[in-house]
Amino acid sequence: MPEAMPTILFGAFDRHNLGDLLFPHLLAALLPPGARLIHAGLAERDLRRHGGHRVHALARLACEWGGRPLRLIHVGGELLTCDAWQAAVMLQTPAAARAVIARLDRRPAERQVWAAHELGLSSQAPYVVPRTLFPGAVCVLYNAVGGVGLVDSPPALRAEVLARLAEADAVGVRDRQTLAYVAAAGIAAQLMPDPAAMTAALLGARIRRRGRTGEVAALGAAFPQGYLAVQFSADFGDDDTLAAIAAGLDRAAADAACAVVLFRAGAAPWHDELGCLQRLAARMHAPVHVFNSLHVLDICALIAASRGYCGSSLHGRIVAMACARPRINLLHPSAAARSGKQMAYVETWEPASVPAAVGVDGIAGGVAAALAVDRQLLAETAEGLVLTGRQRFAALLDRCPVAPR
Repeated sequence: MPEAMPTILFGAFDRHNLGDLLFPHLLAALLPPGARLIHAGLAERDLRRHGGHRVHALARLACEWGGRPLRLIHVGGELLTCDAWQAAVMLQTPAAARAVIARLDRRPAERQVWAAHELGLSSQAPYVVPRTLFPGAVCVLYNAVGGVGLVDSPPALRAEVLARLAEADAVGVRDRQTLAYVAAAGIAAQLMPDPAAMTAALLGARIRRRGRTGEVAALGAAFPQGYLAVQFSADFGDDDTLAAIAAGLDRAAADAACAVVLFRAGAAPWHDELGCLQRLAARMHAPVHVFNSLHVLDICALIAASRGYCGSSLHGRIVAMACARPRINLLHPSAAARSGKQMAYVETWEPASVPAAVGVDGIAGGVAAALAVDRQLLAETAEGLVLTGRQRFAALLDRCPVAPR
């Protein structure tokens, strides 16, 4: 029997971030059984200890596989606005990232040279793959990608992204804002939920098994009254912001008669920092636990077993949506957060009665509003997104069927 044509799943799952680590698991479950999968990122990495994959560097794969028949799927996420500098920094260790930012942050030409060397690619937008890298590709697909900040991106990056999307066989985007932007550029795209909307449906059994053991199971015993799952990125880490978050969470926990569990949805640079969570916990009076595990299924199990989610991560929210849990996003004090990817996604897929987001001074009221939402509505929203997600992924895949070699 002929060997199946390989499928390259490409994304940012070469670093630790909740959504990115989930995507290849979810697409593997959606693809036909027996699909021959190659996991590709911008760097060679092994994230299996965190529930991820062994990831191959795109530049090396292009040398080895570029002329062969294959299918290339961009797996999802806010890929369209990530420039080479950001991508390369996020692939460093925290210490190395701090050093290179201190050295090159104000030297854009040197930054570009350094990033190209690190990635082995000269692209402005390295998470959108030019067909010239894989001239033998049967098709190139974009699955539920985001590009909320494209309108404000540098012209060279915008032009490169639009050119790559125009080359693709099919494009799916995850929010109406991105859809409107690419449509105005003449690119036909379909609107589809983020793949993480299907987390509970596709990975539920594995998540429940993780939840019966280890740190998540211990939380159930320690906090029989339940807990709020709370997360925020490192840019919330100044003293005044932490003080406001602590006060809001103390009140929210008292009002809900529950504990607070602080966790990281991403440990890559510019994501979440354990030290920030520890500093917050030291300020709080409510029962609080700092969750240590970075395993992607532990994080999902933590959210699934919670009373509700509050945090800055879009994928923290989407996993809570998938598990029909109450949720509310936490907005950074900067005004830019109010027009970011979290709000764009909420406005596209959430019912109007589900609260969207609050600032750090509105945590207590926001959590109370989220916990008051009808649970049947949350369940129906989760089920509807699974149905829509399956249908639209199938429509995307129909543009590029698997073929024997």
